[in-house]
Amino acid sequence: MLLSILSVVLGLILLMGASDRFVESAVRLARTLGVSIVLIGALIVGLGTSLPELLVSAIASIDGNIDIAMANVTGSNVANVTLVLGTAAIAAPIMSRTLILRREGVLMFLAVLGLTAVLWDGQVYRWEGGLLLLGMVVTLVLLIRWSASDPDGIIELEEDEKHSVSGELLIGLAALAVTIFAARLLLNGALDLGDRFGLGEAFLGVMLGVGTSLPELATTLAAVRRHESDLVIGNVLGSNLFNSLAVAGAAAVAGPGPLIDLARPALLVMVGVIAISGGFAWNDRKVVRREGVVLLVIFVVFAVLSY
Repeated sequence: MLLSILSVVLGLILLMGASDRFVESAVRLARTLGVSIVLIGALIVGLGTSLPELLVSAIASIDGNIDIAMANVTGSNVANVTLVLGTAAIAAPIMSRTLILRREGVLMFLAVLGLTAVLWDGQVYRWEGGLLLLGMVVTLVLLIRWSASDPDGIIELEEDEKHSVSGELLIGLAALAVTIFAARLLLNGALDLGDRFGLGEAFLGVMLGVGTSLPELATTLAAVRRHESDLVIGNVLGSNLFNSLAVAGAAAVAGPGPLIDLARPALLVMVGVIAISGGFAWNDRKVVRREGVVLLVIFVVFAVLSY
């Protein structure tokens, strides 16, 4: 059992470190190449911080644990808008722009509704995964088009702030390789501990979702320190978009099957908390500290009920 605990701890540490370094390389590349801050948050950072969810869910599905894969997705989506956004709002009020909420926000909510529809009948089919992946392609096209017309514009950097494209690309690929290894290490240790303590796959998946949401939390808090509210909102929106479409889609294609342990109430909670957080962001165009506390309380209740 000690070996399994060490695997989980080491896996999480490597997962957080490698994912953060991957995101850092991606952000440096995006800034050097001249990309709007919304695209950095929703596409670059969102994709990078969703890699742990993608890898853990895909590996779990291939190994025949589709319940864990989908619970990881739902748990991560809930954690992103409660734990991550709630913690960020407590640290400092998060400003939101109407344009982002109307475009990326609505798109994310539709993606979550699509995921809920796929999981609702308790059976995941490969063709449903294909549809989710197709939705991801459409989403990428929309995000890039919207970014080009974003009134925030392009981030202008001084020459001494720019980084080597080839160097950052190599570092990013190395970080991705470590992330893959860490995901397998984390999953193997968590599955063994779950078997030993008799934990249900849904609860185990939720906890993995929380663990793989730590890169989002770390990135979001870093953005808060830099007063980059657009990056915070974009990170949460982008992560949930990729989770609902790319991660769930890849897991369904890799290992379709019945959902034995994932209950419908968990799906309702996922949709509900996203609607609540969206309402907070729309109200006065910001998420304030008291609303962050509410989101954190919801997260704790969700974790307890999942157990």
